[in-house]
Amino acid sequence: MTDDDSKTTHFGFREVREQDKAGMVHGVFTNVASKYDVMNDLMSGGVHRIWKDAMMDWLAPRPGQRLLDVAGGTGDISFRFLRRAGRGHATVLDLTEQMLVEGRRRAEAESMSADLDWVAGDAMRLPFPANSFDVYTISFGIRNVTRIDDALREAYRVLKPGGRLMVLEFSQLPNPAMQRAYDLYSFNVIPRMGQVVAGDRDSYQYLVESIRRFPDQDSFAEMIRQAGFEQVKYRNLTFGVAALHSGWKL
Repeated sequence: MTDDDSKTTHFGFREVREQDKAGMVHGVFTNVASKYDVMNDLMSGGVHRIWKDAMMDWLAPRPGQRLLDVAGGTGDISFRFLRRAGRGHATVLDLTEQMLVEGRRRAEAESMSADLDWVAGDAMRLPFPANSFDVYTISFGIRNVTRIDDALREAYRVLKPGGRLMVLEFSQLPNPAMQRAYDLYSFNVIPRMGQVVAGDRDSYQYLVESIRRFPDQDSFAEMIRQAGFEQVKYRNLTFGVAALHSGWKL
């Protein structure tokens, strides 16, 4: 057995071999792709839309910018970015081809295909040259990456000098009582909702567990700094249910 074979990571609350996690995550999102946007609305009561708009407010897209939206799935962030920028280009990268298929359908329906590329790829090994993009975003995807440090270093590599990283991810509530209440909702309601709406309880059980395994806001901010980014800041959303992290390649 090689060293790589013996390395482990988490898949929700389970410990799995590092080399197996990407395939397991791919299976989750292949299973939920057709219901992904509907479930986002149901799970958050539509609040995820407010979070994504807050992301665009802080990001302030400018005309002509090139965006790389990693784990961009069905294109939600890219569509918002292009509308705000008025003129630009977005590349959506996702590990799961079925998520990209759903995104292409949306782009065609909204007549935005000309400004979008769709690429199947891995956040830890981006298929792009260094210094290629003005903005890198990843929304509700970084916690699913096998080695988050590698993904952040890749983000730094592909951004142009002066480029910006922005991460939207579920996070930790600073109030223990509120965290307990949120956990009760997450573990008892969301998997059942996944079973009823998407016919897939296990995938949504994993998604809930993966949120609890993700670092808190300060710890994740430090990981971004270690990848080389400067002026790293974060903003809590809905008391810390989610958080926005921002960093610059200077």
